[in-house]
Amino acid sequence: MRSSGIFLLLVPLLLVGCQSQPGPKSLNRPITLGTTLSPRGVDPADSYDLASLMIIYNLGDTLYTYELGTTKLKPQLAENFPEVSDDGLTYRIKLRKGVLFHDGTAFNAKAMAFSLRRFIKNGGAPSFLLSETLEKIEPTGPYELTLRLKQPFAAFPALLAFPGTCAISPIAYQIGEGKFNPAKFVGTGPYRLLEITSDHIRLEAFAKYWGRKPKNTKLLVQIYPGNPANLYNALITGTVDVAYQALATQQVAKLQSDYSKNKKLQIIEGRGSAINYLSLNLLMNPLKALKVRQAIGAMIDRPFLVQRILQGQGEPVYSLIPDSFGVSRAVFGKQNIALARKLLIEAGFSSSEPANVEIWYSSGSLNSSLLAALLRALAKKDLEGMLIFEPKSIASAAFFHNISEGIYSSSIANWYPDFLDADNYVYPFLFCSSGSSVNGCQKGGSQSQGSFYYSSKMNELLNRERKEQDPKLRQKTFIQIQKLIAHDVPYIPLWQSKDYAFAQNNLHGVAINPNQTFPFWTLERK
Repeated sequence: MRSSGIFLLLVPLLLVGCQSQPGPKSLNRPITLGTTLSPRGVDPADSYDLASLMIIYNLGDTLYTYELGTTKLKPQLAENFPEVSDDGLTYRIKLRKGVLFHDGTAFNAKAMAFSLRRFIKNGGAPSFLLSETLEKIEPTGPYELTLRLKQPFAAFPALLAFPGTCAISPIAYQIGEGKFNPAKFVGTGPYRLLEITSDHIRLEAFAKYWGRKPKNTKLLVQIYPGNPANLYNALITGTVDVAYQALATQQVAKLQSDYSKNKKLQIIEGRGSAINYLSLNLLMNPLKALKVRQAIGAMIDRPFLVQRILQGQGEPVYSLIPDSFGVSRAVFGKQNIALARKLLIEAGFSSSEPANVEIWYSSGSLNSSLLAALLRALAKKDLEGMLIFEPKSIASAAFFHNISEGIYSSSIANWYPDFLDADNYVYPFLFCSSGSSVNGCQKGGSQSQGSFYYSSKMNELLNRERKEQDPKLRQKTFIQIQKLIAHDVPYIPLWQSKDYAFAQNNLHGVAINPNQTFPFWTLERK
């Protein structure tokens, strides 16, 4: 999921009064979560934004989900992990019994099959996730579902943890292109939807939920659309119990500083799954030259960039695969200016005849603007004028459209994974379904991400990891993939995100998931 173009801006902090202390009546009001993100709706077949998926995650259940705060997959509506055929194409899944939808309808294999078919056939924004993967969906028993894939895909159970693939009541929805219900949700999850408006969402604990009951009975999501200042003030004054997604960098730093002095609020920090990276166009000079790309990779000082741009609110990343995954390896290494200079000289560049590289980014991203400016300054200082970066910005919509057109020599972007598996950090970037070593990638992930990288060896490795069911053998392939990326340098990973939630001291059970979902059911006011 490429960044949607919504970026955090530094905004002035507003002066507010002292935080009010909770009284007995406050314990009875709904727990309130404040956010700046506005959901497009809560129809799982048409939701592909973080705000919508966070709500759906709390309203629905999927076949598989993650242990809270981790990337470890576990069964949810499935009784266990699937039985997979020898060819890796057929997945047989036993389903949980005794589950009810919010409207009282019983959950079974037919209902799950209906939900997955609707996700595909209604043609919503995320429908490609399953339409490109699934060939056949068939209930093969009252509580058994058999899924046939178009090609082997070892990460398929992780894909089935995408919140939009949740079970929905077959009598509450229709299958048909464009038949969406953005203001209605009838699923099997721990909460029922009571109301959704432009500025708030009300949820109520589902009394007949099959799993562990929520620790609160009512929850209010208060939306401050795109306004971190209002969210900050609501947190400080106690108007909201918890703030999540998203305060500005400067506000987070202020809260961290205040906490170290008086500990008036809880700060919950989680390792995010989003990465920031530089994409290099292998079809344009001077980036056609491998040594130029390798030189750029060698000159990057990630800790410095994280501190200067994010004020430490991120982590340097040395692979496209974040280190929250066990298969991640720091293949890019630390800054090496001597090596960068040597490579540029070997590529035929000098202070009098420098390599000129345009860096394009969305004009709506302050972080990208700062990054481009810093890279320009660092290259001028450290590389003696042998490499000149030229920052270029354009409106967000045009920026993301143009990346795949091949008109940018390099570009800065973010990546938010659709599912938590290392595959989702390499396949969408590197696989090329049509291309050659001479003409580059004409169709595939690397074309859509703006690198136009083509490697038959990379294609073979990606196909191998997708087919391999043995985790240890799959890990070895991921390591080979990362080493090849570091050698060929179609992309340069820069940092991975950190997520923050801020809560009143009387709120318990705040947890952050790596995929930006946020569990409501663990929250409890004491």
